[in-house]
Amino acid sequence: MRRAAQVSLYAASIAMVVSTSFAGAQTVWPGASVVDQKLVANEGDGTDWPSYGRTYSENHFSPLTQVNEQTVGRLKLAWSQELSPMQRSDTQPLEAGGVIYATAGLSIVHAFEATTGKLLWTHDPNVAEVAGTKLRPSWGVRGLALWKGTVIVGTQDGRLIALNAKTGEQIWSTQTLDRDNEATITGAPRVFGDRVVIGYAGAERANIRGAVAAFDAATGKFLWRFYTVPGDPAKGFEDPAMEMAAKTWSGEWWKHGGGGTVWNGMTYDPELDRLYIGTGNGGPWNWKIRNPKGGDALFLASIVALDAKTGAYVWHHQQNPNEAWDYNSTMDIAMATIDIDGRPRKVLMQAPKSGFYFVLDRETGKLISAEKIGKVTWATGYDLNTGRPIEAPDIRYQNKPLLIWPGTFGVHNWQPMSYSPVAKLAFIPSIHQADAYAAEGIDPTTWKADPNNWNTGLGWSVVGSSSVHVPEEEFHSYLQAWDPGLQKRAWRVETPGIVNGGTMATAGGLVFQGHIDGTFNAFAAATGKKLWSFPAGVSVLGAPISFSVGGKQYITVMAGPPSGSPAAILPQQSQFGWRYRDHPRRLLTFVLDGTGKLPATAAPGPEKPLVSDELIPDPKLAKTGATSFNKNCMTCHGVGAVASGAAPDLRASPLVLSRESFAMIVRTGALKSAGMPDFPEIGDAELDALRHYVRQQARGPSRIGPKPSGM
Repeated sequence: MRRAAQVSLYAASIAMVVSTSFAGAQTVWPGASVVDQKLVANEGDGTDWPSYGRTYSENHFSPLTQVNEQTVGRLKLAWSQELSPMQRSDTQPLEAGGVIYATAGLSIVHAFEATTGKLLWTHDPNVAEVAGTKLRPSWGVRGLALWKGTVIVGTQDGRLIALNAKTGEQIWSTQTLDRDNEATITGAPRVFGDRVVIGYAGAERANIRGAVAAFDAATGKFLWRFYTVPGDPAKGFEDPAMEMAAKTWSGEWWKHGGGGTVWNGMTYDPELDRLYIGTGNGGPWNWKIRNPKGGDALFLASIVALDAKTGAYVWHHQQNPNEAWDYNSTMDIAMATIDIDGRPRKVLMQAPKSGFYFVLDRETGKLISAEKIGKVTWATGYDLNTGRPIEAPDIRYQNKPLLIWPGTFGVHNWQPMSYSPVAKLAFIPSIHQADAYAAEGIDPTTWKADPNNWNTGLGWSVVGSSSVHVPEEEFHSYLQAWDPGLQKRAWRVETPGIVNGGTMATAGGLVFQGHIDGTFNAFAAATGKKLWSFPAGVSVLGAPISFSVGGKQYITVMAGPPSGSPAAILPQQSQFGWRYRDHPRRLLTFVLDGTGKLPATAAPGPEKPLVSDELIPDPKLAKTGATSFNKNCMTCHGVGAVASGAAPDLRASPLVLSRESFAMIVRTGALKSAGMPDFPEIGDAELDALRHYVRQQARGPSRIGPKPSGM
């Protein structure tokens, strides 16, 4: 069993880590030992933030009121901690018993004393060393879980790991995924009834069949698994739900995986002892390939209710039958009791990518209401009798290329929304973005997944087809307050860039959100008026939390250059000038009248592409290299090789000029310890094509190829 505080390359960059010993043994705080089902189910006590959405309701709401509309002007920095420059910084920390637990980057876990920021221990699961090809899709997970003295975290390579919350020592590790495919854990585990559940992502990259699985929280022993799409009928079905679902598919869908991955939204209902999961889009996106005769293609783009003890199917609501636009339903799922038509209803609420706000009866799954929260052209609304969307005519892009709102990033992506039972409003980080969809040049009967391209089954590019213009000049973002009972917007404020951080609501009448421009902000929940802003020295895209220690309310958030699709890959995000090597990843904690000082930060500014005639790009080679770049490099290095800070901007790199140096990094894995995966299968011709593409982009951006969904 490895000591959790072993000093890796990452940990060595934190000045206070001076040996492999840990300081946590002397802490006076109980930490995660206090976390059990009673605590996570307690909606009224905001002392701790012990679960991803604070409580099982997943409301991302704090009942604390010390920081409020009148006092927020006194909110100051209490302390900050600088993290390694290789870390994903849009994660959500947790707090229990006076200890903050945070995961960053490749599932590296830290424990900090909540009032001072003192580092107690660090655990590095060595993902870069063991992940293999699973290192490629993204740069880590969004969060972790606490349970009865343990910290539980997923890793990109598919492990669930339980750590001793006091020492960081590993207690158990379970491999949850097939080692030989590109499925990866990207979400935070959820724990209830001594079970921990986790799903995975990957349908954009390979033939993946979605599922969620439960494991014993004390031992890591496998308990049950629920698949979200049926497998090969010749091999039999795992349960009656899969047999039922198979009747809604056609062709040989199982050869394509089907998609439906559960990579984010999962909510436990302690009252009904049910687990609600949000499922992903179809894989491939082109429905004619995976389901040629049509049918609903259960359980794509659905909320599915499961028996929490057994994983057995209870009910489902499919938001997008035979989903075809990357409109996954994996956004967070909130529970609340709200007034509808004059009476209280126990509901589930979700704002998925598709641009509608859904309110469901959580006992039956019946659709109560669904209204548009942004620009939507694929459907006019929902039939409340059938629960089905009213699709616009010829919207499935088989006859001609189409411009469709929203695009693949959705009106709301995975960045958490919050719901205030005090204000009775949901606060949604929102995106205004469209895409072109086309099946041009695709024969559904012969199409096969291309290991060198995204698994979409579409003949389209990020700038649309030759006949469709994607109006990128219109793209923007906003924060909106939505009344779920009345199904209408209460207010809306514009926000910078295209993608910003998740939100947190408080009983103090506030909504907190970080922005890509480097500010952390508080808005009045009732009106949207900005009441407070803190310059963080780098973008703030993590989801905030709040807790209380010693009678003081604290607020904590993760900050750093954009990381993770879609925040990091859009060229519009690069305008804010956050650079991978120059700008910090940091954990920020605030308190009224705090006296902390923020370390000096480099001034933001765009990367300057390297000017050199040493490698003159060949347009034909560059076009070939674009395909490889979009499959292998874009998620971190940005669309069109225009990086936003998640990884180095290759246009500025002199290493691209040298085949030997470039090969050492790309093929041999010289920078694997820094999170850069190796691609040994890339031959000399493809390597040179990549180099020509990057150098072409250095001379003038020209984007070629599809962009991935938010995973």
